[in-house]
Amino acid sequence: MSFFNELAHQYIDGEWLTGSGSWDIIDFNPYNGEKLAAVTVATAAEIDRAYRAAERAQQEWAATNPYERRAVLDRALRITEERADEIAEAITDELGGTRLRAAYEVRGATEFLREAIRQALRPTGRLLPAVGDGRENRLYRLPVGVVGVISAFNFPFLVTMKSVAPALALGNAVVVKPHQNAPVVGGGLIAKIFEDAGLPAGLLNVVITDSAEIGDAFIAHPVPRVISFTGSDRVGRHIAATAAGAFKRTILELSGNSALVVLADADIDYAVQAAVFSRFLYQGQVSMAANRILVDRSVAAEFTERFTAEVAALKTGDPRDPETRIGPVINAFQADALGALVDRAVADGARALVRGRTVGNVVGPTVLTGLAEDSPLLTQEILGPVALLMTFDGEEEAVRIVNDSPYGLSGAVHTRDAERGVRFAQRIVSGMFHVNDSTVQDDPLVAFGGEKTSGVGRLNGEAVVEAFTTQKWMSIQHGRTVFPF
Repeated sequence: MSFFNELAHQYIDGEWLTGSGSWDIIDFNPYNGEKLAAVTVATAAEIDRAYRAAERAQQEWAATNPYERRAVLDRALRITEERADEIAEAITDELGGTRLRAAYEVRGATEFLREAIRQALRPTGRLLPAVGDGRENRLYRLPVGVVGVISAFNFPFLVTMKSVAPALALGNAVVVKPHQNAPVVGGGLIAKIFEDAGLPAGLLNVVITDSAEIGDAFIAHPVPRVISFTGSDRVGRHIAATAAGAFKRTILELSGNSALVVLADADIDYAVQAAVFSRFLYQGQVSMAANRILVDRSVAAEFTERFTAEVAALKTGDPRDPETRIGPVINAFQADALGALVDRAVADGARALVRGRTVGNVVGPTVLTGLAEDSPLLTQEILGPVALLMTFDGEEEAVRIVNDSPYGLSGAVHTRDAERGVRFAQRIVSGMFHVNDSTVQDDPLVAFGGEKTSGVGRLNGEAVVEAFTTQKWMSIQHGRTVFPF
């Protein structure tokens, strides 16, 4: 485990350091329980050191020619591509991601890096008309300064890179706090890539710690002007409130309760494939995963038969086996919680069409149906391989059911009439909705984010320019203004 031991450190101002806290975060392999590394946590003092280093380094970086910034990102891309197999192995070991899911994440991260290279040259100024004679108005796009990034465990390499790469490309410095279940893949690994790419010291820092040690120090520190967070809506609310008190901007990618809708005219075989992928990718530990699968009653019997057969056939177990589709959930607490959730649903009257066994942290896939309309399961996020199968009568009822959720992140509808699907999607309150595809979608060029309690702000494409830059108005009077006094 030398790879993990090397990268399981704090990375501050270009140095790999041991935290000064009094306890360690233990990095475990969730499949076999192997200890990968121990990381002594950073304290509030190290949070301050990281932010101050970022603040110092950012001023020179912002003044650097964007072509030079682009060159660093280009080298980071090449390094990521060269180390793709090593990164995928780390994802499998630290996160329990299957080989399929690990390759999916690495490919996605390289595409976001590729887009960040282009974003280095994207911000442009504007000349705007002026009311007064002889005046010139200039509107500049400038980096915000320092960005704090808090990432989740489920796709930590991709999700962290989605903020880090464009923020750096646009002239900012970054401090990352990875999830404690992903300190290497979501933190040290990314720092190492940029270090080897020649990024100047201080521009990217990684602090591995927990709120039990630092409280709100990472969010409330006076240096960062933007906090980019991916995680639960519960934590997101607290971050938003804390950041707002200091007038910081927040980009919040939060929980989801997505629905995949199968209309009566759908291609059933294709809809089944999309539903299985949408619900069970990475054991369902994806905010965009299809918690709810809604099927028109007229095709429900056919869909259910094929869907349950596909789910029951999913191979569970060792994520290193190329045939495995369901590996372990992230930890024993989550495995126990999922078992209790299914037991409670069945006790309340739900029927388990497929009921997976739990072995260690590997939770077999489950399909529940017959839930009461007021079941709390229908309105909460389920981070695990549990699908809720529901029927509806006509589009009006489907729209009502989909929107009956506090969340609005993603979703999908299946129909042979694409424009019918578009009309359906327009009625759903969500940040993203897909016609004839999976609920799990991400694209470097397209704004990504949610509505309602699924988040605030957007990432990707032009949206990251809005997220990580600010506008400054400068006016120039070429003549003389006539003042009224």
